[in-house]
Amino acid sequence: MTDAQAHEPTIDLQGLQEVIDGPLHEIAARLSRFLSETWPHTALVIFTRECAGRPRKVAGATEMIKKVTIDELETLKSTVEPGQAMRTTTPISGTQRTVWAVRDPADTLLVLIPRRSQEQFPEARLLAAIFGIIATSIRQQVAQASPDYLAESRAASAERARTIAEMAAAHEAALVAILTTLRSSLDDHRARLTAADTASAALVALRSAPMSDQALSEEAALAAFAKIRKEIRHTLRHHGARTEFVAPSASGRPLPGEVAYAARAMTRAAALAFTAQPGLTRLRIAWTCDGASLRIDIRDQHSGDLDTASLHRQLQGRARTLGATIDIEAVSDWGSRATITLPLDAPPDRSDETRLARLNRREQEVMRLVTQGKRNKTIAQILGITESTVKFHVSGALRKLEVTSRGEAAALALSR
Repeated sequence: MTDAQAHEPTIDLQGLQEVIDGPLHEIAARLSRFLSETWPHTALVIFTRECAGRPRKVAGATEMIKKVTIDELETLKSTVEPGQAMRTTTPISGTQRTVWAVRDPADTLLVLIPRRSQEQFPEARLLAAIFGIIATSIRQQVAQASPDYLAESRAASAERARTIAEMAAAHEAALVAILTTLRSSLDDHRARLTAADTASAALVALRSAPMSDQALSEEAALAAFAKIRKEIRHTLRHHGARTEFVAPSASGRPLPGEVAYAARAMTRAAALAFTAQPGLTRLRIAWTCDGASLRIDIRDQHSGDLDTASLHRQLQGRARTLGATIDIEAVSDWGSRATITLPLDAPPDRSDETRLARLNRREQEVMRLVTQGKRNKTIAQILGITESTVKFHVSGALRKLEVTSRGEAAALALSR
């Protein structure tokens, strides 16, 4: 082995797998632990427009990361070339800081705030390679739109919208009060005029904050449909079936991010199920949006050999999470049709709270630790019970919560 080979950096593949393998909303914390030895940092931020519910995934110093804004991340991203890593000084968390930044070729940004500002950027190319794998994993998880992801994304979207509304209302009231005072008959007209202009500009910026948030958390139905049309055309390019696409109206209400991702994933799954029928010659895929729901309609004129039970199983998890309805029918020697109706808004009832209330004290303790990402063995040690007892309580909690996985249960608990 040469000296150069002896000093080549290596990747802990098992550790990297553990970063990827886990709830998406906790990936920043897992990545932070994985990188801490080679890239010591006080805070970490992943910024991706792929995740409508949680575009910023953060870990580290709470007082620092909670002040990081979308505008700061967008500004920083514009200075980093896709596929590159760099050390730079930029406004972050309200002040100028030295950061290590990596921008994935597909536009996902990683920001590390090093423990010492004068520290050089170690193994920049290696970090870029590692983050490329992480960013690819994030995109794949989002594209799959699993029930776990959809539940967490919807909860995060609702919480962020509520927080922004509360903050905007409080700050708007304060700024309006300042303007009222400044417009009163005080001395020093020039000083009052300057202050009034400043407060007015701040008020305009504040009132635009909800619109900026909407731009991140929503997607036009026509744009969402164009993505899945392109993907299906590419997937079926060697299939003999003629595929007709009927796009939704360009005017109409935008889709919440989690609905757009679910719609694409469910359309993809249904299209593949239809084309699995031997000899299929024609397929029609249509989306319509009436402002309250998105309707996906997929049909053929074929033998009616669609495996309806299998397709229903594939779609049911996502449908249950978002309150969608599924109607699949196949008529022998006539054809098949699948209709999926996705409501754009979360249902107004609080049935999830009712389900959480079903848990007994021990099940609540176990689920609280599950939401923290702890495994059965660790939970058993914390609570002083056996691992088999933990499994028993987890199974009971899943049954009472009417979910099928730990991730769905954790997302349900975290949303409340």
